[in-house]
Amino acid sequence: MNASGHGPGRADGDDTARASRELRETRAELARLLPAPPERELPPERHLHHKERLMRLIDNDQARARATAQAGTDAHTAGAAPRRPLLPRPALWLPVAALALAGALTVTLVTHDATGTRADTATSATPTGSATVLLDRIAAVAADTDAAPVRDDQFTYVKSLTAGAEGQPDGSFVPGKLHEREIWKSQRSGPVKQVGLIHEDGGYAPLREFLPAGSPGVSPGIDRPTYTWLASLPTDPAALLKKLNELTPVQDGQERDQAVFDRIGELLHETVMPPKNAAALYKAAARIPGVTRREDATDPAGRHGVAILRVDAHASTATEWIFDRKTLAFLGERSYLTHDVTAGRKGTVMEETAVLRRAVVDAYRERPSGS
Repeated sequence: MNASGHGPGRADGDDTARASRELRETRAELARLLPAPPERELPPERHLHHKERLMRLIDNDQARARATAQAGTDAHTAGAAPRRPLLPRPALWLPVAALALAGALTVTLVTHDATGTRADTATSATPTGSATVLLDRIAAVAADTDAAPVRDDQFTYVKSLTAGAEGQPDGSFVPGKLHEREIWKSQRSGPVKQVGLIHEDGGYAPLREFLPAGSPGVSPGIDRPTYTWLASLPTDPAALLKKLNELTPVQDGQERDQAVFDRIGELLHETVMPPKNAAALYKAAARIPGVTRREDATDPAGRHGVAILRVDAHASTATEWIFDRKTLAFLGERSYLTHDVTAGRKGTVMEETAVLRRAVVDAYRERPSGS
């Protein structure tokens, strides 16, 4: 024992005390530099904000790795001709008179955006992790939306801004003009021969599907999604995605995942559905491989927002859904080419719609107040 207080034991004690003092001083200095801590827990939206930032850092690293691998693949396939893009499913038909007015060679597609410029492509999109976070937020907003049930004797009403392109004999498409469209859809639980009514270009025309002779009509289902049918779908995202895969037909050359993604977009933009089912659709979409996010997109009405998109490499097309950046409300959707093909150049918009009004009414041609 060293009674004098000198030697190794005392030196070690002095070093420990000095280190402790320096640590306290450092903490005090950091405390002065940092802002005062909050008096309550971090709000949920701030948690999401920081989670998104973390996911982006991870995604950026993964994207760089994928880009390196893809560069070799692109070099190998550079000489291959791009596939012809898939055209939208012609589910509904208008009366012969309406088709005659449109022209025998006309196919209703959209090939330009609201500004007249080519659409931005998926090169500016961020990978799946960030898209999943956004879709979770959108689902939460959708689930919290107040919506009264729709009766079987009522009609859903959607007013939108859309554009069309006319098919040419050589297989190419020329842009059409943006115009307003109103659509009423029957909510009857049984089969119907008239699915709905459409108003555009100054006239009204019934919406019908091709039916075999003697058919009682079209029953509710994936091609006629009534409010009651939508309410019957699973609300568990995994079960819902499995159900949609079973119900969704796939066109030749199209990726199955893309077919399901596109069908979810159709369900979202021209229906009125229970909030919990809308939320489930967004969560199901988040489980589809290849879904990404774009930070700045513009709908046909000129409204800026954030987009969720997916690219179908087989069909040389991409589909994006556009949401209001603040409210996360669904604004519209767009489909465009990702390669130069016979139908058009890379970036050419093939379909687009901006939802302007959505409501429930009691009769065909009835409009909600304030329309």
